[in-house]
Amino acid sequence: MPLRKFFKTSLPAAIDLASQTIMWTIEAIYIGKLSASALAGHSMAIQIVLVFFAILLTFVIGAGLIINRHIGAKDFHQADHIFGQAMMMGILLAIFFSAIWHSGAVHLFGLIKEDGGGMAQLAGVSYLRTVAYFGPFIMTNFVATGIIRATGDTNYSMFVNLTINGINLILAPIFIFGLFGLPRLEVQGAAFAVGIAHSIGFFLTFYFVRSRKTQVFLSFKELTTPNLRSFEELFKMGLPTTVEQLTWALGQLVVISFAGAVSVVILSTHAIFMRIQNVLSMIYMGFSLAAMSEMGQNLGANDKDLAEATAQAAHRAMAIFVGIAVLIMILFSKALIHVFTTDPATVALGQKAIFIFAFAQIPKALNNVLAGNLRGIGMLKWLMFITIAFVVVFEVGFNYISLFILGWGLYGMWGIQAADEMFRLVLNYIRFKNGSWRKRKN
Repeated sequence: MPLRKFFKTSLPAAIDLASQTIMWTIEAIYIGKLSASALAGHSMAIQIVLVFFAILLTFVIGAGLIINRHIGAKDFHQADHIFGQAMMMGILLAIFFSAIWHSGAVHLFGLIKEDGGGMAQLAGVSYLRTVAYFGPFIMTNFVATGIIRATGDTNYSMFVNLTINGINLILAPIFIFGLFGLPRLEVQGAAFAVGIAHSIGFFLTFYFVRSRKTQVFLSFKELTTPNLRSFEELFKMGLPTTVEQLTWALGQLVVISFAGAVSVVILSTHAIFMRIQNVLSMIYMGFSLAAMSEMGQNLGANDKDLAEATAQAAHRAMAIFVGIAVLIMILFSKALIHVFTTDPATVALGQKAIFIFAFAQIPKALNNVLAGNLRGIGMLKWLMFITIAFVVVFEVGFNYISLFILGWGLYGMWGIQAADEMFRLVLNYIRFKNGSWRKRKN
């Protein structure tokens, strides 16, 4: 029964989250047809967007953790209050971040070092500035659907994101390549498709949270009446996860900047691997959020035996999935790289390095689910500190040595990430199995 219940929540969440990165991947394939420089600039733009999304996770994860405990205890009024307060802060930050995207794009893309007129920089700036016009809708919807998903209503979040990405899938090639007589907008066209699709998704989410179809209801009173105590609670619960995710996102931004400073070939090949990993990571996160939701609600209901049984089921399910994914990547490595580009140098490097990339997915997948269980328990500071330490030492420190001193290139980058995930997996497993959380009073 725990496995069946877990899959009922996790599979829609995995489909939901994977649909966004699959769309980004399809978008990257379209842009890769324009040039390797356009692909590099677009990939860095997406990484910048993810950094800002990591900040918004304060309200997504914080609200999700608190709301799950209230739902488990059948206190639905307080759950709606926390939802409204989180949305208030999400809207304000969405407006502020959109302004940063537009005004700071030129400076952010100065990190790419290239010859030939700076085509990657131009592509990245064009994409980020255009998306900024739609930023308030995109980011507010990110917060709302994230909370819906984190509280177990994964069917609704899946429906919203499948709708968004279905619309984006239709609009992207039309705007990028100028089909049906429309102007050829290239990278900017991809941004317009994203903005229009996510704006439609915003209004669809608004309908769900106002119609009482979801476990949380958006009350205009709670949305417009600030409560400092609730803000403090949200920050206290969500800030460690935000720092954790922001540290990881910034670390990856530094790594992609290192790759760009070495060569465009390493950058474009790394961008392809990141595209594949982003799709897989959203599936991992779907399992992770389901684990967090089940753990939080079971602990809220004071059923620790069911909480542990569900955690074990989540670990088994993730192990099966990642084993199949790794096997597919190894067997179809050549075809997988060719989906993104036909550039000979990028294809050659990608085919050689994909094996170490595939191996790195095993500890990463298992660690994601384990982290979801630890978040549901409330071990947020532990996850934050361990991520900060490993990003500084492995992702930034060792990658700098690997790329600029030892010259290991792409092999070193993904070997370091595999080691990073493996060590963190071992430490998180020890932390979970020590059993101290079972003795806590909720």
